[in-house]
Amino acid sequence: MARTSSSSPSSRTSPAASSPSAPGFWRSPLRGPWLTSVLGVVLLVGIPVLFVTGLLSYAAYNPGLSPVNDKTPDKGILGFYLFAWPTDPPWLYRLNQGVHVTLGITLVPVLLAKLWSVVPRLFQLPPARSLAHALERLSLLLLVGGALFEFVTGVLNIQLDYLFPGSFYPLHFYGAWVFFAALVAHVVLRAPTAVRNLRRMREQGDEGGGEREGEEPQAPPVSSAEPSLVSPDPAEPTVSRRGALGLVGGGSLLLFATTAGQNFDGPLRATALLAPHGGAEPGSGPGGFQINKTAASRGISTAETSEEAWRLVVTGPGGTVRLSRAQLLQLPLYSAALPIACVEGWSTSDQWWRGVRLRDLAALVGYEDEGHDADTAPDVLVESLQRSGAFRRAALRANQVHDARSLLALDVNGEPLTPDHGYPARVIVPAAPGVLNTKWVSRMTFGEL
Repeated sequence: MARTSSSSPSSRTSPAASSPSAPGFWRSPLRGPWLTSVLGVVLLVGIPVLFVTGLLSYAAYNPGLSPVNDKTPDKGILGFYLFAWPTDPPWLYRLNQGVHVTLGITLVPVLLAKLWSVVPRLFQLPPARSLAHALERLSLLLLVGGALFEFVTGVLNIQLDYLFPGSFYPLHFYGAWVFFAALVAHVVLRAPTAVRNLRRMREQGDEGGGEREGEEPQAPPVSSAEPSLVSPDPAEPTVSRRGALGLVGGGSLLLFATTAGQNFDGPLRATALLAPHGGAEPGSGPGGFQINKTAASRGISTAETSEEAWRLVVTGPGGTVRLSRAQLLQLPLYSAALPIACVEGWSTSDQWWRGVRLRDLAALVGYEDEGHDADTAPDVLVESLQRSGAFRRAALRANQVHDARSLLALDVNGEPLTPDHGYPARVIVPAAPGVLNTKWVSRMTFGEL
């Protein structure tokens, strides 16, 4: 809506104002240091949490264990923090990935609003006025590009839409390091200004000078060489800055409410409208809980999983044994209540699994379980009947094999596994990502990997 002001009409139609690099081109009265600083503080709190939980999610795959698990073989020093992923608490990966994905989705409106608030600075001319300014512009370019790349690839992965070239794992891993390095550089350069803006706003509030509709709170003077985000010829305001923040916050709350439910069973899952694993549970009965890949989608036929055809091949230094499902059921069986959690952020509550302990299978092929000494347990390479997929083969560390709750599961919730849950047998390990809990297991090779 137009407004009457002292600005001449020609100032709005001049050639200079038609260029994105001209201050008069960006006329929103909402832009300014206060709005930008508030959005920046929210991201400054949320993004480090995303970064840390993302690195932990990568560590949970045990990429240092075997080339089978390592999707970023050229990471070099970027893998300095990797460690043997623990099995306690058993819900560790579920919590980590739930926070990572849900927080990432929730911050999307904040990120978009932040980028909108600073877009005039992307068109500043000249591109660099000094070395310090050039470094700031470079950090801003990497920051904006990295943020968009990380959030877009993350959202596409959550939605199971792999439209980007290459594997999600290395793209997201390397992109995260580029983005976070740019963020650190940008924070170092811009944090003093953001703190001054927020302090000034608080002081104005203490003095009783509230914000009037459409009026930018006064900020500390900036260098004459640094263009202001405040338009010299603002348009008529249609919403206050607090109203704009309310809109952004409402969008974040809406995304949270339509995403977080995928971490729960029952009615709450039906609220996850934006998540592929939201909605009703897939079927009913003991096997009526969420899955990722079905047997049909992986080409698993009933003929090859029948009692007559299927055999588990277990190999170790003591030789090789072949076991039918009936023979496995004759071995000592144990139960464990464990969740399933996937990289896309969805998870289930504890399910009751029953099967043969992995360490007992290792003992069948030459590895004796010596008390509670996890150092005597071997690693294991697990292979599935499925013919393709990045994780048709997965490796588990010795501490995972040794844990008494790590099972080659045959039953779940008191009934035999369904085909979609991995019949005839699947691996279930506490705190491990879902893709390492291999379904339709055909071969297990124990030894140092």
